[in-house]
Amino acid sequence: MPSITIKKLFPFFNLDLLTEIKAHSTIRQFPANTELIKDGYYVTVLPVVITGIIKVFTRYDDKELLLYYIDSGETCIMSFDAGLTNKPSQIYAVTETDTEALLLPIDKVVYWAKKHPEFNLLMFKQYSMRYRDLHETIQMILFNNMDKRLLKYLTEKAGYLKGNLLKISHKQIASELGTVREVISRVMKKLENEGWVKQEGNAIKILK
Repeated sequence: MPSITIKKLFPFFNLDLLTEIKAHSTIRQFPANTELIKDGYYVTVLPVVITGIIKVFTRYDDKELLLYYIDSGETCIMSFDAGLTNKPSQIYAVTETDTEALLLPIDKVVYWAKKHPEFNLLMFKQYSMRYRDLHETIQMILFNNMDKRLLKYLTEKAGYLKGNLLKISHKQIASELGTVREVISRVMKKLENEGWVKQEGNAIKILK
């Protein structure tokens, strides 16, 4: 495992902690749409994204609700919590794109959290980020119309994927936003008429 990768991911970790991470962790590559964590399963490794994007969501019946994305240098705080408390996961984590991740063994994660204060600083930062993400999601659901939710969803996804053309179906969008395809198709038409997006075959182009 390249030391430079570990140092780049965790620039504020001390040498002892970096050495332990290098000795006990692995780097793996996953194709897009690979399920890394599943609801009801016990967490054995904590992924830290090197390159790519991981989507974290919850599911009820046939509906999903997107919680947040994990970008380079970030990890899944809900998986950390499940591993720390030795409880089953309550979320799903799936690679949105081809992804390279550093896999930290959860037993070592618990040990490092107790032994190295700087490791906890990383987790506190992740907690803060995800709290803001979830708070914003709740606000969007409770207080905003679907057109605002949909536009935020599309622009956020485009930002993570670093492009303004999204190859995604209305059905998939509906699943991630916890609604039905007919609602998404209707709202998408409204956004298109307002000049925010343009439907191009099976892709959606963000115009603003």
